[in-house]
Amino acid sequence: MIRLTNIQLPLDHDESAIRSAVLAFLSINDHELISYHIHRRGYDARKKTNIILIYTLDVETTKNESLLEKFADHQLVKPTPDMSYKFVAQAPKQLEDRPIVIGFGPCGLLAGLVLAQMGYKPIILDRGKEVRERTKDTFGFWRKKILNTESNVQFGEGGAGTFSDGKLYSQVKDPNHYSRKVLHEFVEAGAPEEILFVSKPHIGTFRLVSMVEKMRARIIELGGEIRFSARVDDIQIEDGKISGVVLANGEVIKSSHVALAIGHSARDTFEMLHAKDVYIEAKPFSVGFRIEHQQSLIDEARFGPNAGNEILGAADYKLVHHCKGGRSVYSFCMCPGGTVVAATSEENRVVTNGMSQYSRAERNANSAIVVGIDPTDYPGGPLAGIEFQRQLESNAYRLGGENYDAPAQKVGDFLKGVSSEALGTVEPSFKPGIKLTDLSHALPDFCIDAIREAIPAFNRKIKGFALDDALLTGVETRTSAPICIKRGPDFQSISTKGLFPAGEGAGYAGGIMSAAIDGIKVAEAMALSINAQR
Repeated sequence: MIRLTNIQLPLDHDESAIRSAVLAFLSINDHELISYHIHRRGYDARKKTNIILIYTLDVETTKNESLLEKFADHQLVKPTPDMSYKFVAQAPKQLEDRPIVIGFGPCGLLAGLVLAQMGYKPIILDRGKEVRERTKDTFGFWRKKILNTESNVQFGEGGAGTFSDGKLYSQVKDPNHYSRKVLHEFVEAGAPEEILFVSKPHIGTFRLVSMVEKMRARIIELGGEIRFSARVDDIQIEDGKISGVVLANGEVIKSSHVALAIGHSARDTFEMLHAKDVYIEAKPFSVGFRIEHQQSLIDEARFGPNAGNEILGAADYKLVHHCKGGRSVYSFCMCPGGTVVAATSEENRVVTNGMSQYSRAERNANSAIVVGIDPTDYPGGPLAGIEFQRQLESNAYRLGGENYDAPAQKVGDFLKGVSSEALGTVEPSFKPGIKLTDLSHALPDFCIDAIREAIPAFNRKIKGFALDDALLTGVETRTSAPICIKRGPDFQSISTKGLFPAGEGAGYAGGIMSAAIDGIKVAEAMALSINAQR
């Protein structure tokens, strides 16, 4: 097939317009066009009154070869690449050493699935509960302030991405088209087929729950084993090589191939690994607040008269500001038509995150507004970033009233440096609840100064962003892991052979898609290593 990129059409075009555009672009007759398929659909909203849809199309014609010759020097016409996934190995018939995957978020899920599809019958261990029980525990915390430290937004089947917007786009380089493998597996498990072609696909929490269950069933059907409430408290190392793991109940499971897909909040596991001399480095991450506006304000600012268009949906944004002092402030995990949620996994701490359902139909838009920090801001060794996060989260717990309510402040008051006394037009969505206060006490002064500089700058890009009644809620600290478990080209820990650091928790991903892609890469590396040892 032939791939055409940058085919532009009006937002309100009719169904026949795509076919006509292909015929005109290639200068062919109607009978010469056999079929076309939408590979990607995005939009250009820089002119709100004239929003353009932009297509990437795969087309089949009666004269493919001659057209490719004709357009050989044209950057927008290329052969359609082969994006089908190809397994790198198959398990030996006598598999003596089953691989272990620790963690069952997007990274562990795809690592386990691909290993199972190659016949390696992985053992998957997750400290949390299966997704429906986990959902009950999470909603119970939001409604009744009863925290289960092993079953919450961070821990359990599906990982932290289950309670998010289910965003499935990433900026990682993907020459092997692993993202297509991920998307096809999600569609097979019940995701809407549109995620295969929209430029910013998302699923939403409720759909993710049933999808994760179906993918779990597939792994089991292929011979994999999944254990919940199975926290790994220790690892066994012999002569610099991993030989097994020890569960919280004392059970030892032997394996020479263990994937660490533990997510960015498994702090006790990070501490255990450091104590076992697994090489870890501190790395940069970001901290800040969640900001909420009425979704209608964001829709109007981004789409103007086209706000509410079904194809465009609820508007999102992506913002960055480089401060005078050298720091960067940026929006992160923007959730259109969503809610701000409690995301702590430790007692007496407050952490915020954002989530949306598939419909993105809630009244508010929210996103994190975070400041980039690096190890020079929290000196003290590889795990110093964890202690820095904990200090901020404990501080937020105190500011919120020491009952898991979150500290909050209107944007106008935050910029003026005065405590908020009453809400305005933006109603908070955070559950369990919020306490109005002065958020300047929630983060270090350099973070507060940077955010105060950035919000007016963002207002110049999105009119109304600095609205006095917009609401800030604190704190957002778990943007990514504060550590990196270093690995070599073979995806194994540089200090411990057979240990495969993976995904967000190891410092190699940021979001559902990049974590899932990394899970596939680690599964392939594990399979090749197992076969090489035979």
